[in-house]
Amino acid sequence: MTVYVYDGSFEGLLTVIYEVYYNKDKPEVVFKKEEYVHNFLHNVIEISSDENKWKKVYEAIKIKISGAVLRNIYLLHLSELKNIERLIIEYTKLAFKIGKDVDLHMYNAMIFEVHKVIKKVEYEKHRVVGFVRFASIGESLFYSKIEPDHNILELIMPHFSQRFKEENFIIHDIKRKIGGIYSKEKGKWHIHTLYLEDIPQINNDELYNKLWKEYFTSVSIKERKNHRLQKRMMPKRYWKHMSEFNS
Repeated sequence: MTVYVYDGSFEGLLTVIYEVYYNKDKPEVVFKKEEYVHNFLHNVIEISSDENKWKKVYEAIKIKISGAVLRNIYLLHLSELKNIERLIIEYTKLAFKIGKDVDLHMYNAMIFEVHKVIKKVEYEKHRVVGFVRFASIGESLFYSKIEPDHNILELIMPHFSQRFKEENFIIHDIKRKIGGIYSKEKGKWHIHTLYLEDIPQINNDELYNKLWKEYFTSVSIKERKNHRLQKRMMPKRYWKHMSEFNS
């Protein structure tokens, strides 16, 4: 069985798509390097990110199909679901065949699955934007931790860089060990590898936490508490990074 192994980046994924089209040895499965477990029965082909190749695929999708399809592929990649590469490859093939109207074919099970995954990613993006809580970790620097199911940090950074453009802040995806770092002086943000030990000792901003808890209590109506609805709208896995749920 032929398998492709790549570095897990979006550029690497586009290089994989290029190889699928032009390499005679087609993969049955595509693995991220960090997830692959060696198997003697596999014919392993390692795919290195190649700028010329991934740029050709990027431009071809954008020009010959549409920017919307390119964005869909990127969102699928950010989902980080198991075997998502296979779905992306099949979606790309059909998109080149049908063209920009590929997403109208919702009766196709594969297209339906594509939009089901994209909806999950975008829904979590929307949720996390409302769940981020910052704490002061020093003079003129605020910090927040998140652990989303999908790799959405790059999707939420534009929102916070606009909303808090006068502050320096870090949003830390501790699950993926990456941080979105915004500088008010430069007015720009970037994503960088970031470990918990890289973060200065977080100050216990008691006033900040107290205000959040008081706000949460004040808007709550005791007689109308609905814990089942609360858990559905605000899943428990997010609670540990939210001030109002921690005493």
